[in-house]
Amino acid sequence: MNHLRETRDAGDHGNMDTTTRRTAWLLGLAGLLPFAASALGFYAAPEPWQGFAEGALIAYGAVILSFLGAVHWGLALRAPPGEAAMGPARLTLGVVPALLGWVALLLPDVFALTILALGLLGTAGAEQWARGRGLVPGDYMVLRWVLSISAALCLMAPITG
Repeated sequence: MNHLRETRDAGDHGNMDTTTRRTAWLLGLAGLLPFAASALGFYAAPEPWQGFAEGALIAYGAVILSFLGAVHWGLALRAPPGEAAMGPARLTLGVVPALLGWVALLLPDVFALTILALGLLGTAGAEQWARGRGLVPGDYMVLRWVLSISAALCLMAPITG
């Protein structure tokens, strides 16, 4: 038991408890619904509504990309003293996704969708790197990759279709 505590104190965030893990999965999967509905709407809706669906997909992608950055602000603000050196990197990772989301909103749709998809996957990649250093819970990363890949596929649907 002391070894587990020492490991966590040294920065290994371990895994989420069962209730948090279940809730995160439920809400995370629910968060994919606007991605899926917008992508489907792009294909299934009559012509005048396809642009609306694509705009909704871009807007939601930018919101979610910003949300992902907030995770890192939370981790930085709640980090144990042994992780203080990672504070600036965490705070930077907290801001970059929001800036990418904002830039995407200013660009033509094909570029916006691409930047958002790559931003989601790139953020997950940075988090995977942080997981290798014990800075992000392992359970979170499994969920993150499932959600990021699913959302990125939805974002790319109007481009590939």
